[in-house]
Amino acid sequence: MSVSSRDYVYSKFQEFYNDPSTVISSPTNFEQREFAYLMFKERFMVRHRRFENMQTFKNVLARNVPSDVYHSCTYYENPDLEMDKKGWIGSDLVFDIDADHIPTACGKIHDEWICQKCEFSGKGVTPEECPICGGDKFSVKTWACDVCIESTRVETAKLIDMLTKDFGFADDEIRVFFSGHRGYHVHVEDEVVRSLDALSRKEIVDYVIGLGLSILERDVNEKAVKGRKRVVATKKFNLHDYGWNRRLKVGMAKFLSTVTAEDLKSFGLKNNNLFKNKDAILSRAIEGGRWDSISGVSVATWLKLAEQVKSLESANIDTVVTTDIHRLIRMNGTLHGKTGLLKVEFPIRQLDTFDPLTHAVAFKKGTAKVLIYDAPKFRLGGATWGPYKNVKVVLPTAAAIMLILKGRAEVVNDV
Repeated sequence: MSVSSRDYVYSKFQEFYNDPSTVISSPTNFEQREFAYLMFKERFMVRHRRFENMQTFKNVLARNVPSDVYHSCTYYENPDLEMDKKGWIGSDLVFDIDADHIPTACGKIHDEWICQKCEFSGKGVTPEECPICGGDKFSVKTWACDVCIESTRVETAKLIDMLTKDFGFADDEIRVFFSGHRGYHVHVEDEVVRSLDALSRKEIVDYVIGLGLSILERDVNEKAVKGRKRVVATKKFNLHDYGWNRRLKVGMAKFLSTVTAEDLKSFGLKNNNLFKNKDAILSRAIEGGRWDSISGVSVATWLKLAEQVKSLESANIDTVVTTDIHRLIRMNGTLHGKTGLLKVEFPIRQLDTFDPLTHAVAFKKGTAKVLIYDAPKFRLGGATWGPYKNVKVVLPTAAAIMLILKGRAEVVNDV
């Protein structure tokens, strides 16, 4: 980012945090939270801060102008002390659903990574290590498009369905936020979860992602073997009507109702009996529970089908965020330093209709002239822009800021 571009974005962030009409929501149990913020120009994190009230904190933000603002998911006796002296009281159950962890077709178009060691580059999801030199540090350029955000919305919907139907949380016990980048945060702040340790939270994570799922039952029968009666234990496939078993049954019904024979082959399900007997499977096996009544479909085939459906029905979350009982999370109503968009809370029932690229726009006035190196076609604030390559354009402030923060443009000060 050029000096002039950095100064331009800084000035807009400064205006935002100094504007009396800016609404930044106070987290619950404010006095027990640790607060932190990343300095915009100096690029260092200020943390282990405690504030008596929200107005004092707003004054600090206005004075310091951060690029990103956080508070702890955790409640502490002494939030401003070092970690081992804070006095852990409890922690909210928090989930982060981000497009960075979801392979999408659009990622191969607009997401780029460059190995900092050998400068080898590629597109799509950033690898854990460079395929050429083995390096693990990358320069990354991502983008927030409708496809990315929709992919995270779908995962968020699956997570919320699990939290309400399988874990029994009420809608008003779950808070949903657009993260300000290209994903969602889900918070459960009920007292029943606050005391859970990291291991207990790992159990919840395993359930959400379907890890360690076991669906085979032992069937013990007395059989004649070489003229003598013996007890023989075999394994059979069976699904009941609660938890992940119910999810698999519902998922199988959805999957088989629309799948083609070619789809089955692409998923590694080469048994054509699945496709030919779809109606029988839906009525006799899934609805009637008679899993052994479908000719030519073995236990191994059922398991393969269940594994495919599990991958579709599980929720893709950042597992580290949920298990970390000392986690910092972006603060509601503050700006995201990679986009200039807001972290925004919205009612859980509006997940299908909430439009982040409209409702999370913070800068709604003014324009700026920018030189755009390379940008895909994108939608923001009710309008569509681009694609652009090596061109000077006058854009609304929000679009200009997003391009600059994404490293795809710089401010032009033509005389």
